[in-house]
Amino acid sequence: MAENTETYREFIRKLLKAEQDSNSDVAVVYPILRQGQHLLNASFVEILQQLVENAIAKQPEAIESILRDIENLSIDINQFPHGKRASNIEIAIEGYQIVLSHREPGSEKWAQTQNNLANAYYSRIRGEKAKNIESAIASYTAALKVRTREAFPEQWATTQNNLAIAYSDRIRGERADNIETAIKFYTTALDVYTPEAFPEKWAGMQNNLAAAYFDRIRGERANNIETAIKFYTAALNVRTHEAFPEKWAMTQNNLGEAYRVRIRGERADNIETAITFYTAAFDVYTREAFPEDWAMTQNNLAIAYSDRIRGERAGNIETAIKFYTTALDVYTPEAFPEQWAATQHNLATSYYFRIRGERADNIETAIKFYTAALDVCTREAFPEQWAATQHNLGETYRVRIRGKKVQNIENAIASYTAAFRLRSSHPRCLSRRLGNDAK
Repeated sequence: MAENTETYREFIRKLLKAEQDSNSDVAVVYPILRQGQHLLNASFVEILQQLVENAIAKQPEAIESILRDIENLSIDINQFPHGKRASNIEIAIEGYQIVLSHREPGSEKWAQTQNNLANAYYSRIRGEKAKNIESAIASYTAALKVRTREAFPEQWATTQNNLAIAYSDRIRGERADNIETAIKFYTTALDVYTPEAFPEKWAGMQNNLAAAYFDRIRGERANNIETAIKFYTAALNVRTHEAFPEKWAMTQNNLGEAYRVRIRGERADNIETAITFYTAAFDVYTREAFPEDWAMTQNNLAIAYSDRIRGERAGNIETAIKFYTTALDVYTPEAFPEQWAATQHNLATSYYFRIRGERADNIETAIKFYTAALDVCTREAFPEQWAATQHNLGETYRVRIRGKKVQNIENAIASYTAAFRLRSSHPRCLSRRLGNDAK
């Protein structure tokens, strides 16, 4: 690293000057980051630490401006859309830690940095996910010691929202308790985020509350889904197609998910409504503009057609296969391995139930797709999905027409045995609701 030290120093100095001169304008900062993105690594952090300590030692009177520039740089690197995302977040975390080491505990700026650090931990890729979320919760909670409702009502409400998001995704603790805590924080934030004062944030909170009720374990499931639908629908009073097209499309997708699993009302009507909402989202979610969301909506439509009661059953399955296959244009094993594997699983299930074509051919295709899914859905990485796929593979081998019957039964037994704890047959993977608004 020694021979490259000056390269890092020059790069960091250039970034900090851009932060200062442009008032943290990403239009100025991002081109510099992109040019030197290969330097965004552990060495960057080490040299940044050295530069900060030297600068503070030489100019103690300028400490506030130095810390401001470091924090702004950390924010920009955290949100930088290029380079290695995992490395960018690590640099941001270290940058925030540097700033916190010089901030007065309990000050307004200290609370701001705690909130930023929490955001980075929430998004962190490296390390144990459960531990990262706990770190985020700890920093958000610390920020609230300063960000009281009386002193900083808007920041207080933002941190309430952030804590709710973290609890929605929390791994430790009881899942049911975590969701209840999230609902409490979202609801509390609405004391400040009123539709009159903060209409856009109010709408985001309606979306977030809907997502929490959609996932809620306590209470009657049918009531929770109705509440989710109510909150999603309320969000659309602000999230119009014209004013907030991307948020509007997100809420269309989410309403589609809620109606697809709705318990009340006619099942056939609910699925048709879900299809209508998913289809509407394509007005915004084009493949060119939002490829990942476009693929997700293809997947969700496929699931809805798999469940569809109206129309010809054979035709609905063919439509589902078409949508799953189209989603794979984006869900490649290199770019989206988990989504790709889930779509392989879903395609296999569709071929298992397919009415058109030769039954023997459909079963062979199902085996092929289930087997492909296991390349990514390993027992270690995705135990639940792995077990589901093993179970379904066993079902498929059990009814297989081709090959020797004895061998097919042996294969079925092997797959069943691998997934012996799984109780449900042919679950589908990755029907996605787009959840909590940005922090």
